[in-house]
Amino acid sequence: MCELAAVQGGVVLTSQAVAAGLSRGGAARSLRRAGWSLLHPGAWAEPGREAGPKLRLRALQLHHPELVASHSAAAAAHGVALIRPWCPEFTSLKGRRRSTGALVHCIPLAESEVTVVSGVRVTAPVRTVCDLLRALPGDEAVIAADSALSRGLVRREEVARALEEAPRRPRTRAARRALGLADPACGSPAESRARLEMGRAGLHPESQAEVTTARGRVVRLDFLFRAEGLGIEIEGFAWHGTRAAHQSDTMRFNELAGCPEVRRILRFTRDDVFHRPRRMVRTIRQALEELRGEG
Repeated sequence: MCELAAVQGGVVLTSQAVAAGLSRGGAARSLRRAGWSLLHPGAWAEPGREAGPKLRLRALQLHHPELVASHSAAAAAHGVALIRPWCPEFTSLKGRRRSTGALVHCIPLAESEVTVVSGVRVTAPVRTVCDLLRALPGDEAVIAADSALSRGLVRREEVARALEEAPRRPRTRAARRALGLADPACGSPAESRARLEMGRAGLHPESQAEVTTARGRVVRLDFLFRAEGLGIEIEGFAWHGTRAAHQSDTMRFNELAGCPEVRRILRFTRDDVFHRPRRMVRTIRQALEELRGEG
């Protein structure tokens, strides 16, 4: 059984255990006694194997070969940043739903749109981004596209072309709008959301703007209103992580503060961006007005 599990990424089906000699009625009891853990009805993880999300996806696919991880599950596999946590989400190659305990989409899917990541069959990057653009609401769709573009996972033109190839699919028009708002220069969901909030308020700074410090070092600002000299820095989802990273960030901030091209810097946290966007915009507007007044 362990040899079979090794070939299948740590998963064995009850039907396979029965075929290997366990009795149909006692297979589950025997596997539990041997330390196997139930992933979902009919699928087991070998002893010592953590029953994490990828293992559960693999188990479902082993039980239902027609299922391909898609949407949020494919986004997680490809490293596309989303606001909401991903879930076991699939698209059926056979175009029909089955009782699997997972969310299954019945959308046409070709084998050419499927790839393998860490042993899990998932929709290819372009198809994944198209699915997300169609399925996610406004800002979330743009944030997903920003993430995929900034990582070089897809190119804007190939996503646009894929959307045009299925123009009658629901929410294709909304998907095109979201793709048009995407900016590969944004490096985190918080930056993407901040850019969208500023854009709705009629504020359009440069993204990932390069400035030169007094020592001649080129540094990037998340956003820059260059005419007024106002820099905007957004703290992403993760904190500095290590003391060295925190020290580096502090030194960078001090260098930016002494940059001839930057007269003032505003810093906003993820909570500011997602939960207090109006206050963030008001603060930026006030700073711009003050800088303009100073000449």
